[in-house]
Amino acid sequence: MEKTPVEIIDVEIKRSSPEYPKLLAEIPDSPESLFVKIKKGVPLELSRPAAAIVGTRKATSHGESLASATAETLARRGLAIVSGLALGIDAASHRGALKAMGRTIAVLAGGLDKIYPPQNERLAEEILQSGGALISEYPPETPPFKQNFLARNRIISGLSFATVVIEAPRISGAIQTARLAAEQGRDVFVFPGGVGQSNYVGSHALIRDGARLATSAAEILDDLGLYTERSEPAKAVPASFSSAEEQAVYSLLQQAGQPLAIDKIIEETKLQPQLVGRALASLAIKRIIKEERGRYSI
Repeated sequence: MEKTPVEIIDVEIKRSSPEYPKLLAEIPDSPESLFVKIKKGVPLELSRPAAAIVGTRKATSHGESLASATAETLARRGLAIVSGLALGIDAASHRGALKAMGRTIAVLAGGLDKIYPPQNERLAEEILQSGGALISEYPPETPPFKQNFLARNRIISGLSFATVVIEAPRISGAIQTARLAAEQGRDVFVFPGGVGQSNYVGSHALIRDGARLATSAAEILDDLGLYTERSEPAKAVPASFSSAEEQAVYSLLQQAGQPLAIDKIIEETKLQPQLVGRALASLAIKRIIKEERGRYSI
């Protein structure tokens, strides 16, 4: 029996649209429009809690394995994984999310009608087939000019409430992404490497400048308030919350008595989108709330 072909659609989202990602809208130079390629029938959910994982294109096998494992662990905890579809760390991060059957978003530096680099065309197809998305601020037929890669980094960090750096040389787009994330008020985590290793010169500079050192995905989840032991039983009603934001979101959902979209939660709690996203992710990971079709309920 032949499989029914999956239809991929293209959508343009204006900044004024309710579907425009809330975290991205917070940054001062957010794009006026986003061009999105996604599988038909899959909700856009661009405001879903996400973490970016970035690093060098000339990654070592260790770096690629670490990126994949980190993405897999974060995706299993319910986070969308954002990266740039480049060779090396980016591609490994997308594949890690796919391995976890999680959602991953690739931000391109040119029009979505032509995948760059062409070596990752198959990976882009897998991302779409799995329910992920390709995003660009550039309309179709726009070539991936060199300056576009630097500009798109603000979108990678802007979509995410945390950015993780794996293997960043002294000159690296990942360093710029991390610095943009810090300027945007987002958390930055960096995996260290051996002294004198060229692929970690930029990484170590970021740590010296104040980025958080990370040695495992569990540490990242713990710092974000999203870590729970696998053996911990789910609780219908929590005895305590990790933050005041979690308490506020839970109370709102309890009072509402019906599923609420993230936009409504942000509006009612009057909290910043980044804080609401983190609270929702934490509550979902603890299995205190559930997400279905972009709406959250207890």
